[in-house]
Amino acid sequence: MFDTPTSTASPRPALPFYWPKGVSRDLRVPRISLDDNLSASAQRYPDKPAIIYAGASTSYAQLLAQVEALAGFLQQRLQLAPGQRVLLQSQNCPQFVIACYAIYRAGGVVVPVSAMTTATELRYYADNSGARLAIAAQELLASVRPCVDAGLLDAVLVHAYSDALPTTPPPDALPEVVTAPRQPLPAGPYHGFADALALQLAPGPRMAQADMLATIPYTSGTTGHPKGCMHSHHSVLASLTGSRLWRGFNDDLVFLSVAPMFHMLGTQYGMNMPIAVGGTVVMMPRWDALLAARLIERHQVTAWTAPPSMVIDLFSQAAAHGLDLSSLAMLAGGGAAMPEAVSQMLAERYGLHYSEGYGLTETAAFLHANPPGHAKRQCLGVPTQGVHSMIVDPETLQELPAGEVGELVSSGEQVMQGYWRNDEANREAFFERHGRRYFRTGDLASVDEDGYYFMRDRLKRMINANGYKVWPAEVENMLYSHPAVLEACVIAVPDARRGESVKALVVLRPGAQSSEDEIIGWSREQMAAYKVPRAVDFLAALPKSATGKIQWRALQEAAQQAAASSPSLHTEHP
Repeated sequence: MFDTPTSTASPRPALPFYWPKGVSRDLRVPRISLDDNLSASAQRYPDKPAIIYAGASTSYAQLLAQVEALAGFLQQRLQLAPGQRVLLQSQNCPQFVIACYAIYRAGGVVVPVSAMTTATELRYYADNSGARLAIAAQELLASVRPCVDAGLLDAVLVHAYSDALPTTPPPDALPEVVTAPRQPLPAGPYHGFADALALQLAPGPRMAQADMLATIPYTSGTTGHPKGCMHSHHSVLASLTGSRLWRGFNDDLVFLSVAPMFHMLGTQYGMNMPIAVGGTVVMMPRWDALLAARLIERHQVTAWTAPPSMVIDLFSQAAAHGLDLSSLAMLAGGGAAMPEAVSQMLAERYGLHYSEGYGLTETAAFLHANPPGHAKRQCLGVPTQGVHSMIVDPETLQELPAGEVGELVSSGEQVMQGYWRNDEANREAFFERHGRRYFRTGDLASVDEDGYYFMRDRLKRMINANGYKVWPAEVENMLYSHPAVLEACVIAVPDARRGESVKALVVLRPGAQSSEDEIIGWSREQMAAYKVPRAVDFLAALPKSATGKIQWRALQEAAQQAAASSPSLHTEHP
């Protein structure tokens, strides 16, 4: 007989029913830097395509060689020192990946900037980040040059998209800005990207370590100036590791990269994740729904992470219905709830299940996710490995019970170290509870009895209609089930009697017809009276950010300004 050892330690509670089999409760993050992932993948799969861009293929061995050469140039010719920030402004292209990983390899910090950034905005980023170097596409020099002229930048490395194109004609029509040949550089501290690679300068010893800063992406600036989010190699890798294990990513995957790489969604799933697992990324310079469908068919794309708006756009293309999209096995994203009607269409017509998750720039994208096989629709999912989340009262920060709406706060290794040079914002964004440091997301959510979280809206987007709280996202979701509605955005407008009223901005499906009265009448049958839009405007398109998110705030501000200039506030439909 063998004696059974006894233990006085309390056993850990059993994993919930939805937890993916084989996935640990805890998150173990490799103590490496991001560029170590590229070295490892290049060693394992030197001849495998790392990037496919407009028909041109770059192997892992070629990608690593280009990264090493550019890192050497940054160190030897531009004197990039560890910890120094570098602005990176470009549309999606292989040079973006090369530049990003060269900066990592040299020990620098990437400051990704939207290609749509104006000269004034770029000046703010350069000044706030303290970046002295910039890497930019040639068509963006007009916004970069004022920073040079003002003495904010010491040097600019310039690339042309056309340098990454195949020598034979590309299989698809491309924007003129992509096919434009390399232009002569202006006088001053400007250097050619291709020339830098051609020098084949060897970089020094690896400088980056897990706890060093890797990137400072800036938030969209909902109030005041944008804020820089400080992410170390460790926090970025924490997000990647959690997502890889949770979703079962492997080296056979072919990723479609469409989200802009300056944004954390594009950074992680269009660049860092494929490189980390040794997969292949099929890269698009800018969003084109029909082209995306063709690329899925041509390259047998298996994984696509995108906001709901891009998914809706692709599958609404009549021409896409005749293409073979059967290779697509993983469809995931976040940023907004996927409308129920669209989820049903994807499941019934294509056998696809859109895996909704939740993350922010401040959390390196991946934080919550729906468990495979146990997903709930229009749901943020559950806290993933090592993540602790709560719903709290926004005023008192006291935890609220299941079912009540409050602010979502989270703690985990993927949460940023803080906002760059902004102590006030850090004091507002973080608090400690039970020995953990929690980040205030600013999102209103609730949690059900199973531990699944549901978005209600941004903390500042709630509509107060005569004392009733209306969450625009809920109304939008209902409108998406209307047979004539392609897209919808719900905003608050001033109302002399109710304080605020609900207004819907709607884009109709091609060939569909409807009217304000019809939409409002239909809405009265679908939702509580206080949620029903009191006015409906029909638009040809809704304005979107570079990441595909509907810019509701700009629409709401425009509507409020129009109301303010009106002699009286009134509502057409009481």
